[in-house]
Amino acid sequence: MQTSKPEDVGLCARRLARIDSWRETLVADGKLAGATTLVMRRGQVAHLGCSGVADLARGTAMTPATIHRIYSMTKPMTSVAIMMLYEEGRFQLDDPISRFLPWFTNLRVCTGGARGKLETQPAMRDVTFRDLLTHTSGLTYGFMHATAVDALYREQGIDYGAAETSLAEVTQALAKLPLIAEPGTEWNYSVATDVLGHLVEVISGQEFSAFLQERLIGPLGMVDTGFHVREGQGARLAANYARGPDGALKLIDDPATSRYLKPRRVPSGGGGLVSTAADYLRFCRMLLGKGELEGVRYLGRKTVALMMANHLRGDMAAMGQPRWSESTAEGIGFGLGFSVMLDPARAQIIGSPGECAWGGAASTAFWVDPAEEMAVILLTQLMPSSTWPLRRELRVLSYQALVD
Repeated sequence: MQTSKPEDVGLCARRLARIDSWRETLVADGKLAGATTLVMRRGQVAHLGCSGVADLARGTAMTPATIHRIYSMTKPMTSVAIMMLYEEGRFQLDDPISRFLPWFTNLRVCTGGARGKLETQPAMRDVTFRDLLTHTSGLTYGFMHATAVDALYREQGIDYGAAETSLAEVTQALAKLPLIAEPGTEWNYSVATDVLGHLVEVISGQEFSAFLQERLIGPLGMVDTGFHVREGQGARLAANYARGPDGALKLIDDPATSRYLKPRRVPSGGGGLVSTAADYLRFCRMLLGKGELEGVRYLGRKTVALMMANHLRGDMAAMGQPRWSESTAEGIGFGLGFSVMLDPARAQIIGSPGECAWGGAASTAFWVDPAEEMAVILLTQLMPSSTWPLRRELRVLSYQALVD
């Protein structure tokens, strides 16, 4: 990727260099094996930096071409895919998903009890497309370890990232379990976007990964993005790490043997993609272009505006989520597929109202800021994402460089 002079797009080169110092320090201190940061403004990449290595054991350098597991940064792309079908008149946001997935009729909501004997009651209404897009469906994740329903997910193998059956089979099994809240009443992070992936294939009649490739990934020119690493490109896949008991980085996924080297039976719309900084920037540019990139339109501008609007009753905190990841959820709303900044002062972090963002489990992150015509991407591989406050720190370092 070519970079432009920061001052040409209202950024200060000296201030942007603070991102490099921050990134280098994280690597030098052993907090990260390597990282890539990118800042784009007004269509020009003003900052691109890499530090450390993609693989400690092999000493492979971190570069802009390094392939990362982006996990939940898959969710905005799946959300765009389902909204493409929305634009074709296939459904309305308030339609119940049972219109296409009849297993989601007569759902029940957990009201108490323990795993062996849960107390449930009939849901007051059906789950809608909007509920899935905003994470207010009452679904959950097995890894949350917060409720008895989470435990049922683990026991019954409701894990789109590890399943070896099909999207349909996992989703049918999911529909048999109770919800953790009434649809539309609480914000709970969940497998909702994986259900959207299955809805894409049911509504379109096309396998989900093929739809995503044909309608979004391929046309956008995201050549290194997919549900597995392309043949012959395995050497570019970064290793994935966690922080061990002694504080040192511990390998949890070796790129030489990673499951991402082969096609997956279940393409997870909630967290299955790998990508690079250059590829994901093209997706960000499309969002900043109100659904268009380089003369090709993927979504109408009014659809993108709807996705970037807050669809919650207040912020995430008002919907039962006082904190999220490494920061407060006050002042943060949620649109159709990603978070939406409502009030930087309440969120206690620098930013712009209307800015949309999300991150992945391995500490990756992105945000797009229409007001500043700006996009920022962080790619690294450290789980969980709350290990270090990387996203908050990069936000400050990026926005403080604005000088116009």
